Amino acid sequence: MNAVTSGTQLARVLIGGTASLLICIFLSPKFIEFLRRRSFGQQVRDDGPQAHLVKSGTPTMGGIIMFAALAAPFLVLTSFSWNAVGVFLATIACALLGFIDDYMKIVRQRSLGLRARTKLIALAVISVGLWWIAVHKVGLGSNLQLYFHHDSIQLGDFYPLLIYLVVAGTTSGVNLTDGLDGLAAGCTAIVLLAYVLITSITRGDQDLALFASCLLGVSVGFLWFNAFPATIFMGDTGSLGLGGAIAGLAVMTHTEILLLLIGGIFVLEALSVAIQVISFQAFRKRVFMMAPIHHHFELKGWSETKIILRFWIIAAVAAAIGFVIYQHSIKAPIHHHAALKGWSETKNIERFQVIAAVGVALGFAISQHPIW
Repeated sequence: MNAVTSGTQLARVLIGGTASLLICIFLSPKFIEFLRRRSFGQQVRDDGPQAHLVKSGTPTMGGIIMFAALAAPFLVLTSFSWNAVGVFLATIACALLGFIDDYMKIVRQRSLGLRARTKLIALAVISVGLWWIAVHKVGLGSNLQLYFHHDSIQLGDFYPLLIYLVVAGTTSGVNLTDGLDGLAAGCTAIVLLAYVLITSITRGDQDLALFASCLLGVSVGFLWFNAFPATIFMGDTGSLGLGGAIAGLAVMTHTEILLLLIGGIFVLEALSVAIQVISFQAFRKRVFMMAPIHHHFELKGWSETKIILRFWIIAAVAAAIGFVIYQHSIKAPIHHHAALKGWSETKNIERFQVIAAVGVALGFAISQHPIW
């Protein structure tokens, strides 16, 4: 790819992200007003933190405006490569599932929507569709990449099961994180930034980078209204859609295992719920005051803003570490580069020994300076 083409592709990614952000910011006020007129408000559970009861009635289903703002720039600018189309379709399918769940909650005036079994079956169907596109249209191998060991495991017929676990786990993780104003949107934006870097800089996959950039813009734009105190919630429409998008990006970039680190904050939230349930059922004891874990810190007296900011920091650190591991795993050490340039092994070793010796000498000289 020459410099002109590369610059054009990068501009497309930046334009898509900016357009999505602006569409979300400018259309959200009218959408919030529409939701209020229709009384499409959040139903807050009675068994949650009592401080959240004041949030009851806040407009929900903000995911609708999020994915409308995603679709417009993406569909205009995309080259319709199968990997990006597959992630987009998985995202919309998960968002549609969340919309049905949200709508049932509003109609029933209860905090419970679709049954868990129904959601899992629907996610299984979505996962099969994502697997079919990834393997039969994109041509991805049915392997699990182990970035820590620079190796992979061939899963064969078990690969669809892995995709299902990634989709179900990520959608659940994002959904559980969406319990404080701006928490899920901010954490998702951080994870998506990592995937923008992975797809654009490292892989050079501009269509996937465009999708990730558009969704990043949407998340930041929605955060403008979802930040504490929130004037709108994303609902399951937003959280399931965002989870499906991140899962799709992980599948198409073969970062399923690395997603445990890149999306570490979602893993932490889901893990806290699993630990709480297992501990209570087995020992009748609670490990946390309330799960997910952000509610635990609420009950310990932390302000909502402090919890959100600290969780964003954790998300940023986890995503940064994940990106560095990914970047390192696909780049050969520099001595391999020198060998490919035609240097003999002996010349390679000798020159690197000289470089090392110079480095040691410089380090010693600096250590003797009076400033130390």
